Amino acid sequence: MIETAQAAEAHRTNGRIYLDKQSPAAYQALVNTADAVRATAADAGLDRILVELVNLRVSQLNGCAFCLDVHTRAALRAGETARRLGVLAAWRDTELFTDRERAALALAEATTHPADTLAQERAYAQAREALDDDEISAVIWAAITINAFNRVSILSKHPVRDTPAH
Repeated sequence: MIETAQAAEAHRTNGRIYLDKQSPAAYQALVNTADAVRATAADAGLDRILVELVNLRVSQLNGCAFCLDVHTRAALRAGETARRLGVLAAWRDTELFTDRERAALALAEATTHPADTLAQERAYAQAREALDDDEISAVIWAAITINAFNRVSILSKHPVRDTPAH
């Protein structure tokens, strides 16, 4: 009984359970989905930076600090610039993003807020101008997947810890 209590406590933070640790099979299914979506995006010709921009924009909208940390580092590793990351929340007000990126970001926002049907229709029309069917599908799947991870991390209160530079 003590081992079970200790194991359960190890899966908690701030009174919340870590969903990924508490239900590892369900979490692994989500990881497998993310792997399939990453392959779908690559097969559709979407570069890693565009996918990371989608991940970051959705995570900004959802307020997921953990995913923002993870995907900021991933975007920088993929070659994204700090300047573009710094203005991503205001992407519509800059000239720093391509038409393809703008279409993907609008579609990601519409996927994150599907009840806004007017924004959804505008985003889909914009996507039709800049992306093909495979790319549209891949962007939507990327947004759906990061939305799911955001919810896991937010509801688990996954911490963002300061790690010393090596």
